[in-house]
Amino acid sequence: MSVTQTGAAPLPEPEPELPTAEAVAAFLRAHPDFLAERPELFRALSPPRRIHGERLADHMSAMLAAERRRVRSLEAEMDAAVTAGRAGHGLTIRVRLAVLALMRSTDVIDTVTQELPALLGIETCTLLSEKPDRRGLLYLPRGTVMRLMGPGKDALVRSAPTETDTLHEEAASLVSRDALVRVPVWTGTPTILALGARDPHALPAKQATATLAFLGRAVAAALAR
Repeated sequence: MSVTQTGAAPLPEPEPELPTAEAVAAFLRAHPDFLAERPELFRALSPPRRIHGERLADHMSAMLAAERRRVRSLEAEMDAAVTAGRAGHGLTIRVRLAVLALMRSTDVIDTVTQELPALLGIETCTLLSEKPDRRGLLYLPRGTVMRLMGPGKDALVRSAPTETDTLHEEAASLVSRDALVRVPVWTGTPTILALGARDPHALPAKQATATLAFLGRAVAAALAR
């Protein structure tokens, strides 16, 4: 035990006094909605037996309902996490196949537009640039990439796509979710890969941006060959 400068041992801190059972009961009578407004407290209470009457039976039902809601919430979160993980893992595998196709490609733009949709399980892949320097790159007005993606983003999955006619052309009506992926070409010209999917699960909103950003860098490397 430590000693103070005066040589006296410090006094232990007093434990907080808990209210008596009578005080708790009086508080609950004065605030009848206290437990109803805090359903999480039911998890800490022992359920009463139904032999004590309907009011206590209602109390037990409330406790059970609160616990069931908590379990359902946890199950929903787990299901969402598993689904997102599976979708993200599937996209990772498909992107690897797309990168292999780019590595052996002799016509990168043709590979992107014709082969990558099937490999990625989507409807359309389009390369767009604010200053196209070769055939097959679609034109975007200056500032479009920054306006659509914002600063510092290498990939963006959109559950409510906009400007689909420009980004996806004739496949626009099929697209229910899309992804915009920055393609960091050596010239520095703002260039993106627009991926359009009919099935939202093909482009998961979570755990996808890093994988898609890698695809964008792979496309840029293939264009630089």
